[in-house]
Amino acid sequence: MEYVRVCDAFGTGYFYIPGTETCLKIGGFVRFQTNFGPDRSGTSDWDTFTRGQLQFDAKNDTELGTLESTIVLQTNADNTGDGGSTFLDTASFAIAGFKFGYYYSWWDDGIAGETDALATNTLFNSISYTYDGGAFKAGISVDEIEGVSGPVRDAPLPQFPNSFNAHDNGVGVAAMISGSVGGVTATLLGGYDTEREEGAIRAILSAELGAGTFSLAGVYATDPNAYYNESEWTVAASYEFKATDKLTITPAAQYFGDFAFINGVDAWRVGLTAGYQITDGLKALATVQYQDVDDSAAFAVGGDETTGFLRLQRDF
Repeated sequence: MEYVRVCDAFGTGYFYIPGTETCLKIGGFVRFQTNFGPDRSGTSDWDTFTRGQLQFDAKNDTELGTLESTIVLQTNADNTGDGGSTFLDTASFAIAGFKFGYYYSWWDDGIAGETDALATNTLFNSISYTYDGGAFKAGISVDEIEGVSGPVRDAPLPQFPNSFNAHDNGVGVAAMISGSVGGVTATLLGGYDTEREEGAIRAILSAELGAGTFSLAGVYATDPNAYYNESEWTVAASYEFKATDKLTITPAAQYFGDFAFINGVDAWRVGLTAGYQITDGLKALATVQYQDVDDSAAFAVGGDETTGFLRLQRDF
């Protein structure tokens, strides 16, 4: 009988799979969350759900470098009577800078807080290569975007009225460069939707400032596409203020030009997010957002609303 051995080659939490030289780490979280705002669930102005997530990371050394893989399983339970369903959230493997599988793209990276909308679709079956030089990174990916349509988000704000039909044979190409110097990080990202022949470009600048981090972001899209179809252009900013070792407060704002790609219809949003580390492994997050959209009778958009959520999460 072989006892489980601790593996310290890849950080804490790993152990050797018995009989192999592969190190495995198991983690995840349980989340309890209540969303509030107009029509959160049918005709209700609030809705509560519970989420469970398990993540498995496996790594081992090879002659080509570290071979690593990740599997994430997620279950969401609402008052649907079926107890929720488990689905594959992520499944990928990587070696020598190449990554293959179903995983979140660079478009999933954003700025601090829960206010901004800087991407539309972020989860694809992809092949990517990333050069990691420490302070400098660059990468390119080829993404399957077949079947991708309107906004896909797990956020308290409602879907925008700019859904577009799913296309077959869709392929996307994205490229990223990022550099860090003295507490300042700049990232430039572009994506091109070959099926719709439209693309988007995004820049994010973040800097350590005082007791927190200031971030500024901007996006421009030629027309609705798989990577960004919120508006023709947008700018957003946030400041993640570390009030104490346990409390973080993040005010943020965003402005949308030609919201939902409707000429002359603009929108703006402000929000506040507060996170508190209750104890080791248990944290709370609360956020509230206010959004105002210019009226457009021809496209049935316009008006203002307040939304948000309260969350408790146990990580392990």
